[in-house]
This record gives sequence, C-alpha cells and structure tokens, in this order.
Amino acid sequence: MIGAGIFVLPGEAAGVAGPAAALSFLAGGIIALFTALSASELGTAMPKAGGSYYYVNHALGPAFGSIAGWSNWMGLAFASAFYAIGFGDYIVSWLPWADMMQLSALGFTLEPGQVGGLAAAALFIGVNYVGAKETGRLQNIIVLTLLGILAVFLSAGMFQADMNKMTPFAPNGMDAILPATALIFVSFLGFAKITTVAEEIKNPGRNLPLAVIGSVVIVTVIYVITMVILTSVAAQPLDELGKVAVVEVGRIALGSFGVVMLTFGGLLATASSANASILASSRINFAMGRDRLVSNWLNEIHDRFATPHRSIALTGVLILAFIAYGDIKVLAKAGAVLHLLVYGLLNIALIVMREAPDVNYDPDFRIPLYPWVPIFGAISSFALIAYMDPVEMGLGLGFVVLGLVWYALYARRKVDRQGVLNEQILKLSEPSAPEVLREEAPEPDPGFRVMVALAAPKSEKQLISIASALAKAKGGTVVAVHIVQVPDQTALQAGAASLERLDRSSQLLMEKAKKDAETFGVDIETHNILSHRRFAEIFDAAREQRADKVVVGWGAGSHGSRGRFENALDDLTGALPCDFIVFKDRGFEPSKILLPTAGGPDTDVGAEIVHAMEAEFDAEVTLLHVVRSEDERADGEAFLSKWASKNAFDAADKRVAVGEDAYGEIRRQAEGQTLVVLGATERGLLERLSEGSGVAELAESLEISVILAEQARPRSLKERLFGT
Repeated sequence: MIGAGIFVLPGEAAGVAGPAAALSFLAGGIIALFTALSASELGTAMPKAGGSYYYVNHALGPAFGSIAGWSNWMGLAFASAFYAIGFGDYIVSWLPWADMMQLSALGFTLEPGQVGGLAAAALFIGVNYVGAKETGRLQNIIVLTLLGILAVFLSAGMFQADMNKMTPFAPNGMDAILPATALIFVSFLGFAKITTVAEEIKNPGRNLPLAVIGSVVIVTVIYVITMVILTSVAAQPLDELGKVAVVEVGRIALGSFGVVMLTFGGLLATASSANASILASSRINFAMGRDRLVSNWLNEIHDRFATPHRSIALTGVLILAFIAYGDIKVLAKAGAVLHLLVYGLLNIALIVMREAPDVNYDPDFRIPLYPWVPIFGAISSFALIAYMDPVEMGLGLGFVVLGLVWYALYARRKVDRQGVLNEQILKLSEPSAPEVLREEAPEPDPGFRVMVALAAPKSEKQLISIASALAKAKGGTVVAVHIVQVPDQTALQAGAASLERLDRSSQLLMEKAKKDAETFGVDIETHNILSHRRFAEIFDAAREQRADKVVVGWGAGSHGSRGRFENALDDLTGALPCDFIVFKDRGFEPSKILLPTAGGPDTDVGAEIVHAMEAEFDAEVTLLHVVRSEDERADGEAFLSKWASKNAFDAADKRVAVGEDAYGEIRRQAEGQTLVVLGATERGLLERLSEGSGVAELAESLEISVILAEQARPRSLKERLFGT
C-alpha cells in the first residue's frame, strides 16, 4: 500500500484538481475502505487463495468469476506496468546520461522512462520466476524504510509549509476531485493483494481484517498529509514539477539530502509495488486453475525453482507489452478500472453470502452497518469508473466481454460448481430439508508430546535422541516435523501437490527419524510442513501439533534475540507456545552433565531435561551455583541444597563456585563435563542488543555440546525490554 502512487502521481493529480487533490486521495481511501470492510468479512469466512476473485466466483458463479479473474489478473498487469515505468522515471531523474536511454525501432520510440521500466520489470519478473525465497521479508524491510523516509520528509515539510500556496484550493472546481480520484485510485490497490494469500495467513480471523482495514486507514492518512505538505512547500504548482514532483519538493525541504532520500524512496516504492503485483498475479492464476476456469498447465511448478513459472512468464510478457505502450495515465487508470469492477462485484458477493439461507457462512469478522457498507461499496466502485476516460472504460468493458466469452467457450463445460447465487435460485422450487443438529464431540487429549524440528540428516539423530528421552520419561509421543520452505510466489497448496519434487530428501530424513525413535521404544509421528518462513513456522507447528516441548537445533542466524530462541521481534511481541529446548551440537555424549542454576524458571525446564538424560543414559549430574564472594558461600550452599531437594537432585554432585564473572566460572566448571544445560537469558532485549548475552557467548565459547532451555510463560513488556 505504501507504494508508487504517492511517489509518481501527485503532479498528475494536482494537474487535474490542484491542491484539492488531497481530497481526491481522501475520497479514494473512503471508497477503498468500503470494499476493505467487505473483503475482510469474506476473507475471514473463506480464507482462500485468489482473494476477491474467489469470493465473486464462489458467491455469484463461474461466469462472474471469469470476469473477476481476468479483470484481477489484467488489472495487476496494468498496475505492474505503471509501477515499473514509475521506477524508470526515478532512475532517469537520477542518471545524468538518461537522455541517451531513448530507443527507436520499427517505428516505435521508447522514452527513457519506458526503457528503465522495461529493464526494471524484466528484473522483477526474473526474481519472481526463479523464486527468491525472501521476497516477503524484503517487502517488509522496504515498507518500514519507506515509512521512515516519509516520516522524515513530512516532519521537515511541516516546518516549511505555507498554506497560502494552496490557494486557489480547487482551481478547476470541486467537480475535479473525483476525476483526480479515478487517476490516483491505483494507489489503493494493495489491500486487495492481501486477500490473494488469505489461505496462508496465520489466524486470518484476526490478522486479515487488521491488515486489510488497517492498511487502508493508515495510508489514506499518510497520502492526504503528504499531498498537503507537497502543495504547501513546493515553489511552483506540482503539475509543473513533472513525474518526480516529490523529489523536487524534497530538495526544498531537505536540500540535497532530501533529493537522495526521496529518490531512493521512489525507487523502493515503485519496486515493491511492482514486485507485489507480480507475486499476487500467480495466486490469481492458481485459484482460477483450481476452479478450472483456466488450464492448470499455467500453474505447473518448476522442477528447479519451485515457482509457477509459466504463470509468471505469461504475466511478465503482458507487463512488458503494456510498458511499451507507455502512457502512464492510461496504465494507472486501466489498472484501477479493472480492480473497481472486481470491487463492485465483491461487495455484491458479500450481500449474496449474507442473504442466502442454508449456506455455511460464518465469518470471524462482521462488518458494521450492514447492508449499507457493501451497498455503498458497490455503488462507489462502479460509479468511479464513470470518471475514467473512454479508453479505460473501453478496456474495462473489453475484459468483461472477454471473461464472458472465455467462460462460454472454454470454462462452462469444465467447471463443476455454479455458485451460491445460482444454487439458491435452483433451490427455490425444491422443498427445504429439515435441519439436523449435530453435537460436536470434545477433542481428545493428545497426551504428552515432544515436537522435534528436523532440518538436516547431520543433526537428526541427536535431536531425536533428546526428544525421545523426554517423551519416554513421561510416556509421551515424539512428533518429528520437517519444514520445507517454498518461494513466496508459490501457493502452499500448489507446493503440497509437488512436495516430492520440492524436497526429495524429506522422505529419507523422516524414515531415519522413525528408526532412531524406535530404538528408544517411543511412539513417533512424522509431518512434512510447507511454509514460506522456515523459522517462524516452528512456532506455528508447535501450536498446531499441541506440543508440550519443542527440540530444535542451534542453527546459524536462528537466535536474533541472543540467548533466547526467538528472534528479537518475537521476543518483544510474542510468547512461546510451549517450552523450547535448543541443542548446540558438538557431539552428543550425555554421560556427564553440568546444570548451572540461579533458581530461574528456565532452569526448571533444564532440570526436566537432565532427569530424562539421567534416566535414559545413566548420566552423572553436577549442579552448579555461582556466588560473588566467600561471604555469600554459605547462603549459596543453602540455596543449592534447597533447590536440589525441590527438583529431586539429592544424589547429584553439588558445587558452589565463587567469582565475579558467573559465566567464566561456568566455563571453568565445564571442564571434564560432556554436556552443559543452560537456562535462557533473563536479560532484557535492550541490554542484549547493546551489550550482548552472556548465555549466548558462553555457549559459543564452550567446546562441548550445550542445551539451552526456555520456559513458556507470560512476560510483561517491561520484563521483555529490561529483564527480570
């Protein structure tokens, strides 16, 4: 949503409505908000790939679904072409030799912005084709960077704003506001892309409405404020500053630094918008293929890249063709008009789903002021099309006709569903069946479960051994999961159909895990899980598998929080779903175990681990407590004796060491041991980010294997930031 529109279109919008273009962005946000509310309700009731296309197809039937699918697909292609040309224009504004980029061939002349746009689009298409697995993470980084850039720009601009420059406010009359809204509405298409991946959103009942509605509200406020600042700071009317008016105003507000910062922001915004549109288009095609509205040949997964390469390639060809056409206003409006068609149908789909009797429709989120919200959403979406130029309206009508013709000639004989609307019409003449009430049986208790996340054969046996010992101690089950990461461009359901090709080693890994667990005499389940985020999926899998404990390897880059398993963001905002046991492998030899303790809750988890090792491997256990001075030794010995008794370690060797550096003492006492079990750090996140974590440094410095134990428990924000 924080995309190309606000970086590319302010000058064009001001040329239509003058300073009143700020109201055009406000009107666009209000129109988008009606549909965002409807999309949120439909998305929580039907979290399926394809988003708005799926809702229209499911509710109104495949004829309307064909219209929505083609309109959504082509709308994304038009929007991607617009974003790519915007990227090219920012490149041109930055390069001193940009005029040399003009090309002429076969009677066509490509302006420098088009040439830059073609190069950029080819790059974005290539990235999506080969399936860069961190595309989504990169999008997050870009958005945060853009918010920072806009915050600096707006803060500086507020001190230089001259409201007298905003007069006359509406030089072309207030009637020009909605035509300008039609031009800039492409800036509000991002929220609909969220619903195209609804099938993969965790906890969609909460997260999807927050994302969809929140994004519209936040960017509308940002867009309106940005337009006011641009108009009130610019030395001349925005429409005279060209396609990079934002950069010219940045020069006034922040000097040469503003030029560099806003140019960089424009490049990021246009790149992220284009990339997101290409990524979303493959989800539309996947959903249409699943519903048999297009051939599934289009969605075939590449053997090497694991992406729907044909879908991305075909969309890419269309984008390049649209860029060659080159009129940025037409591209922006064409993308908007096709999405507005779909938005209008989406609002009607919501009314059908609400009003249809005997339909399994139970959204987690319900819009307020029903039915007025979807009615206004449909009317405003269709009405805004009337403010487009004839060429854009003609394109919209053309794709409506294309969708109907495609359905009649290709899809009608292939689809096997008629949609809720058609089904309800057919039911009118049929007697209604009596409703049967079914009482759901309570979900059975799965028993004690230890999940082990396997990533590679090298560490499989050690992790299975730890998990099996823990499970055996409580008569539980080992749940082995292997998380297969697929690119963001590939729908997870499509990846599931190609799982064997995506990760051929998974089957061998799971067979080995079963054999190793059987030597301990414990039950084992195995699961392959597809995900776009390998690390984050561990937490979701733990919840879904109802795990009591999770055993994982200490992998490179998995400890962003230093001394805890979570990354820094999760450490700050979330709670662990269960206890975590992290194994740093330097050879698994649990014959002599050192368990340092200061009485923290994480050490209680460590005690469970050590007892399991003691029972299974006949390990010798040494307890260690460190005090700062000899004066504290007696109190330390009393504490350690009490703690050992409480945790059933009466027979263990108990040591009290004296030293100012507790971690150094642990390191010295670890000599002659074969395994150290440490509790996760209780230092606050701020301290760890600035000074590091003694636990993490200690684990890295030891020459023997280390287990990091971390207990799942609520912690306040103060505890997360400043420690306990």
